[in-house]
Amino acid sequence: MPAPSPGGLGRWRLAAYALPALPLAALALPLYLLVPTFYTQTLGLPLGAVGGVLLAVRLVDAAGDVALGWLSDRLRVRFGRRRTLFLAALPVAAVSAFMLFGPPAGAGLLYLAFWATGVSLGYTGATLAYGAWGAELSGDYRERAAITAAREGATLVGTLVAISLPFMMGFDRVDGLHGLALIGLIVLLTAPLAGLLAVRFVPEPMDHSRTRLDLRAALRYLAANRPFRRLLAAFVLNGLANAIPATLFLYFVADRLGAPELRGPLLFAYFLSAIAGVPLALHVVKKVEKHRAWCGSMLIACAIFAAAGFLGPGDVIAFAAICVATGLLLAFDLVIPPAIQADVIDVDTAASGEQRSGLYFAAWTLATKLSLALSVGLVFPLLDLAGFSPGSPGGAGTGALAALYAWLPLLPKLAAIALMWRFPLDEAAQRELRARIEGAAPP
Repeated sequence: MPAPSPGGLGRWRLAAYALPALPLAALALPLYLLVPTFYTQTLGLPLGAVGGVLLAVRLVDAAGDVALGWLSDRLRVRFGRRRTLFLAALPVAAVSAFMLFGPPAGAGLLYLAFWATGVSLGYTGATLAYGAWGAELSGDYRERAAITAAREGATLVGTLVAISLPFMMGFDRVDGLHGLALIGLIVLLTAPLAGLLAVRFVPEPMDHSRTRLDLRAALRYLAANRPFRRLLAAFVLNGLANAIPATLFLYFVADRLGAPELRGPLLFAYFLSAIAGVPLALHVVKKVEKHRAWCGSMLIACAIFAAAGFLGPGDVIAFAAICVATGLLLAFDLVIPPAIQADVIDVDTAASGEQRSGLYFAAWTLATKLSLALSVGLVFPLLDLAGFSPGSPGGAGTGALAALYAWLPLLPKLAAIALMWRFPLDEAAQRELRARIEGAAPP
């Protein structure tokens, strides 16, 4: 657990805040990585059709982001605007995950669309309120990184469990309690409990709003926030760069490297390395400005990941080394951008007089979904055009698979680096903003 700043939240409250990230992580990765593989290879649904359904689900879900963010900001209840939406959304996500991850043998595209939409909407409502809650817990430039490190470290632990169970127990059958169905059951049982513990021990943040804006005015201030626009563009580009190989990982290991039995161990090594990278990212952020630390990690990741495109059948040791190195760097992607996000919200709060973290995190989650949707909507049709067929190691289209997996992501990642290198909001500027916000807030 990262150490908070002096006078900050303290380790126990950080731990309580981070706890719900464990079951929430078990929702995210299976939905985008394992569900497409399970529904195509195990249930036998067409690859292109599954890709189209999941793209549509993400677009429908994205339409609710602004409404949920606005609701999170406008709620006026004694229990707290962030904690109320958070607790309400968790059961929706948990029940939907239980159904989606353990489908009956006859499940088809409509079943996939309905329950995937439930997971997406519930997950969005919970994580949107959860992220806004964390962003408002501290106004300190460095402690914000510690808060995101605690949350994202727990997310990685949950992700590790979520990728281990399917490969340990198998998810190549529909009957019984297979690995993917077990994840759904665990989420159903633990997500509400973790949420209750978090709201019991972590306070609702202070609302520094001095006025209330209607949605049109709020969106105008958001659109005028230049640091936010710049960060959001970089986040979308880097998110796309990360989503493309995430979407293709299982196919790359099985059909390009010819090692389907190593998919689980390699994923495990990747996310275990990311857990080890969290304290490294936090240490670097203490030494340099957050945006420069992020840019440096992305640049190193590009240099390392480019080598994956040259790998072929049997090159599992080299690929394992790439997984470990890029896993360490993944921690920078997880810890630093949300900490910068909290800083750019201060720009809006100081200018508008209203603290609207919910609306900002709605835009943030919308950008995440856009990246994931673009990756699925882009690479699956391209693989179809290249003649790629899952389950055929060394077959037609595996060369295109390798190129899409390793080299296509470099372009958006380099563009993200260019956007963030001279980012204007450093520690001194953020402290000045907090002084204005806290000095003007009502007692």
